[in-house]
Amino acid sequence: MNDAARDRFRVPLEAISYLGHDLSRPECIVAEADGTLWISDDRGGVTRLDPAGTQTVVGRIAGTPNGLAMEASGSLLIADISTGAIHRLFRDGRHQTVFDAIGEEPLGAVNFVFIDMEGTLWITVSTRMQPRSEAIKRPIPDGYVLRVCARECRVVASQLCFPNELRIDTEARHVYVAESARGRVLRMELLPDGNLGPPETFGPDPLFETAIVDGIAFDSAGAIWVTEVTRNGVHRILPNGESHCVLEDPTGGTVLFPASVTFAGPDLRTVLLGSIRATRLATFRSPVAGVPLSHWRPAVGLT
Repeated sequence: MNDAARDRFRVPLEAISYLGHDLSRPECIVAEADGTLWISDDRGGVTRLDPAGTQTVVGRIAGTPNGLAMEASGSLLIADISTGAIHRLFRDGRHQTVFDAIGEEPLGAVNFVFIDMEGTLWITVSTRMQPRSEAIKRPIPDGYVLRVCARECRVVASQLCFPNELRIDTEARHVYVAESARGRVLRMELLPDGNLGPPETFGPDPLFETAIVDGIAFDSAGAIWVTEVTRNGVHRILPNGESHCVLEDPTGGTVLFPASVTFAGPDLRTVLLGSIRATRLATFRSPVAGVPLSHWRPAVGLT
């Protein structure tokens, strides 16, 4: 496939298959290099799906697990969006609450957790509005981003309209955030002291009229993949800011409410879509590999 075709490819719905069964709110997915998948599950924490297909619910968290990140130890950090807490879930099912407030102020609807290549934790809090759905119905600029490093927790971006998933580019130059209620992706310069510069739109603003964006992930060509939930689509924003639709299923017959996008498999070309409504994971092959996350370091020889 030449460069032009790779930049503008489309995945037919007929090419989509599925993994897992009877999942419960599988919003986010963490893929390990050995093929093991950890999938958020509101029955207790996560579902572990091993390469042989065996499923096991792990954890006894009484909340709504949303975003996931894997620590270097192999434990999982879970953003509990309904209780406003960050939990650590150990692989044996034990869990502990890491924190649920800044000082005396409750965090709010914690949406996503991300661990960068330096081991720094980033957290998006979508809103403090109750119910949180009100901040999706109309843009309410009370969302923010937290940076947690060396036990210091500080707000590094604020006045965002339902910030959702977060990623950092491979050069660690910018932090990218899906701003759901504005239907767009923002990026902010990552400054030497860990603070963030002012937000700017990356790609279309909005992705299209009435769009609600959710999950984001980088591929090895420097493009960012974006899930969109009103048309059950996946879009890809190229490094120059141009966007194209990878797939779309307005009826929801094949792809339903794609809430996250994860690259998996030994070559990182297997794409998995999380969802808060589906009971299995939609999956397809990509012509472009994804970027390995921090917990893949040993597997891909990163230091």
